[in-house]
Amino acid sequence: MQENLIHWSNLKSAFKGEIHLDPLHQSIYATDASVYRSLPVAVALPKDTSDLQNLVKFAQKHQLSLIPRAAGTSLAGQCVGKGVVVDTSKYFNKIIEINAGKKQVKVQPGVVLDELNAALKPYNLFFSPNTSTANRCTVGGMFGNNSSGTTSIKYGVTRDKVIASKVVLANATEAEFKWIDNEEWQEKLKLNSLEGKIYTTFFAMKKDAELLSAIEANFPNPKIHRRNTGYALDEVLMKDEKGININTILAGSEGTLCFTTEVTLALDNLPPKINRIIAAQFNSVEDALEAVQVAMQHDLFTCELMDKRILDCTKNQLYYQQHRFFIEADPEAILLLELKSDFQDDLANQVEELLTDLQNSSQAYAFPVLQGEDIAKAFELRKAGLGLLGNVNSDKKAVACIEDTAVALEDLSNYIKEFSSLMKSFGQDAVYYAHAGAGELHLRPILNLKIREDVQLFQQISEAVAQLVKKYNGSLSGEHGDGKVRSSFIKMMLGDTCYSALENVKNAFDEKGIFNPNKILNPLPIHQDLRYETDREEPEINTQLQFTEEGGILRAAEKCNGSGDCRKSHTAGGGMCPSYHVTKNEKDTTRARANALREFLTHGKKENNFNHEALKETFDLCVGCKACKSECPSSVDVTAFKTEFLHQYNQSNSVSFKNWFFANVDQVNSWIKPFSGIYNSLISNNLMKSVLYKTMGVPMERSLPKIASKTLFQLVEAGKINLKPKQNPIKQVYIFIDEFTNYYDVDIGIAAIDVLVKLNYEVKILHHKPSGRALLSKGFLKKAKLFANENIALFKNKISAETPLLGIEPSAILSFKDEYIRLANDVEAAKRIAQHTFLVEEFLVKEMELGNIKKEQFTSEVTQMKVHVHCHQKALASTLPTFTLLNFPENYDVKLIPSGCCGMAGSFGYEKEHYKVSLQMANLQLIPAVQKTATSTLIVANGHSCRHQIKDATQRKAIHPIEVIKAALV
Repeated sequence: MQENLIHWSNLKSAFKGEIHLDPLHQSIYATDASVYRSLPVAVALPKDTSDLQNLVKFAQKHQLSLIPRAAGTSLAGQCVGKGVVVDTSKYFNKIIEINAGKKQVKVQPGVVLDELNAALKPYNLFFSPNTSTANRCTVGGMFGNNSSGTTSIKYGVTRDKVIASKVVLANATEAEFKWIDNEEWQEKLKLNSLEGKIYTTFFAMKKDAELLSAIEANFPNPKIHRRNTGYALDEVLMKDEKGININTILAGSEGTLCFTTEVTLALDNLPPKINRIIAAQFNSVEDALEAVQVAMQHDLFTCELMDKRILDCTKNQLYYQQHRFFIEADPEAILLLELKSDFQDDLANQVEELLTDLQNSSQAYAFPVLQGEDIAKAFELRKAGLGLLGNVNSDKKAVACIEDTAVALEDLSNYIKEFSSLMKSFGQDAVYYAHAGAGELHLRPILNLKIREDVQLFQQISEAVAQLVKKYNGSLSGEHGDGKVRSSFIKMMLGDTCYSALENVKNAFDEKGIFNPNKILNPLPIHQDLRYETDREEPEINTQLQFTEEGGILRAAEKCNGSGDCRKSHTAGGGMCPSYHVTKNEKDTTRARANALREFLTHGKKENNFNHEALKETFDLCVGCKACKSECPSSVDVTAFKTEFLHQYNQSNSVSFKNWFFANVDQVNSWIKPFSGIYNSLISNNLMKSVLYKTMGVPMERSLPKIASKTLFQLVEAGKINLKPKQNPIKQVYIFIDEFTNYYDVDIGIAAIDVLVKLNYEVKILHHKPSGRALLSKGFLKKAKLFANENIALFKNKISAETPLLGIEPSAILSFKDEYIRLANDVEAAKRIAQHTFLVEEFLVKEMELGNIKKEQFTSEVTQMKVHVHCHQKALASTLPTFTLLNFPENYDVKLIPSGCCGMAGSFGYEKEHYKVSLQMANLQLIPAVQKTATSTLIVANGHSCRHQIKDATQRKAIHPIEVIKAALV
């Protein structure tokens, strides 16, 4: 053991990047997006080529394997193994050179596809393989998998685009591979090096007539352009008589041959800017597939299929409901058929011709034509497929094992008919979606891999489908790779002669097998290293929050299927995960937090399996923004996980004064309130402030909010605020006075009441408990539960459609729609209240739509403003009401800042250890947007913390939307 530690120490001393040997990193890198799990011995994040060379030498010396990984979105288990996982996504992510003249780009393997294409856009160029994971997948992963995506029918696959690559070979030497002619090939044969051995191996194969005959007979039909079965010997040996490009083999080799350090890619001109989608809808999958051949006679850029199971997943998924606008009746299948042109007239003719063919020669019953933003919504619905399939509150999941088969287009309909019959023989009603135009559908059985019977079905179905694919001379892997799930069938698919040739390729590159072993060659049994142990007794886990709908907190964590949507950058839109946007550390993603929680709850050995420092570390930078609840396709709710974790962790560990202070801030404020004048003076005096801040662990750069001389409750109880309009009210509304408005933002509370009364609504205020938001953020769930249940009991017979509950501070009022339902003793009452609970902006917009509030009640003066909306509102409600409300006065010019979480996140930004990350989050989008805004433009933010972050970082005062509306009333 001591010797092993010395070995790692030696590696670390020469390593510029990061080496992690801890249980947290082992757990979060043990899975990818596949059904497999294997704890690595270490995780390495290399910074440069010398780091990779040192890793290779270390692995050779100590007989370790190296598993390349970037975004970790692999569906076949390529990124899972017991060796050293080597993550290139954090540091190997440079765009080295853009050569617009040659239409080429040179990149490191960790460059994210969407970010690459954003950099290429000014040159009117793009890298065309368009995967559903484009906002987080990397070029290295695309090279390793030979990715293709939705546009492969037009542009081809990654293999077609690789011009050159630089690699580190198994002996730690560097090599560059590119196309060479036969004369150069002869020169390579003279090299006394590993590179020379590689070229010699391929030269011998090229001369082997028996092998070439076997390749022609056994490799997939060459009409199938999406094929990755084994190494692409058919492409490298059969298609080029003038030379060789080793990259043809490396594309799709899944990191089993060498490490890639640079790739030079061929680019395409950006596609025509004008496009239309015909969303042809069918009463059966078979009808849709029959229509594919009709559609593919046209110049399509995309031909994608969604079946009813995919569509049904979106019905109850909050984020995707708005994307279903084009669906008519209840189709069994939809084909998304995309046409493009630079000219409107030409595009109109293309659309008309395709519509005519579909109407005359297919069984489609609906043909809506989509354009503009509607196209993006439809594609997002299709892209969400993988994640949505995991969003099922059941142990039965759509399992990725046969989802990657591809056949020639003329065989697709017959193949699917046989496939459907095969599935029925196994008692399966499979899922069908994706790349119909390429002859590849993602087909998934529904299985529970926690039980032995379904694991056996998993094996049997996979083998039966492999045999069916061979019958049609298809490819078992169209784009997702062989990995752990399909490698077992390669020998059967290709035959002994071809399989021996694959072994020769592996031996030429990597004789000792250090690169990603047991993938493609020497596979482990398909059922080995599955994510869940078979017939394992489930641990009993009692929680304060209710995870009833998910089947408990463990199953809630298991909803994460590893698709990695949480790894998208802040430029991709949305707010998930703000800490990852800053750190680029896997541990700070939604996926890592769910995986770590699942790992320690399932395999932990402690009496309290929440009591792990590793869990504390991964949850530390979760700011509770809730973006994952709406943006994760599987609705993985990490905010709830963190809240429950902190509660459980606190049961086994002492609570710090700082955490107690911030959790009980409303109680502390009630104690300070009689001395508010003294307190406000103290926090303005640098000497006294330093003592106070040191006690509370607050950085000196922060300001603390001042406490009002009179709370809002006090003013209401003293009759200082008018709650009734002069005439008969339109309706009564209840206002929830949250603890932030009550002590800090009294003027905003008064403004909200004044607006409602002036607009002829009667305001009712009850003496309720605080929302408990601060308690929730620190895991003080027993007290938060008391508050929640008292508030539910108080409001349950008073709140209705006629008498709604309104709130001013989003984080507080939206607790009624989220945590209260998980905390409530009377869940039905909590749900009824939630249905009629609104932000004050939401309520006013609803009343405007009903005609109860009219434009003539507002000023016609010209005002410009920029608006930052609270992250809880983005996740649990919508930004639209705030935007609509502020636009209601006819001459108000409102622009939303496309920001994620402000980074303040309640007490998070006040804590010294989090201050830097808090500001980094704000500086991604929010702060630069405010700083670029003219002083004459209003800055508007409805969150207390958000306004405070803006003030501290920019010295600009942000106001609440209700203050804008109060000033606008005439």
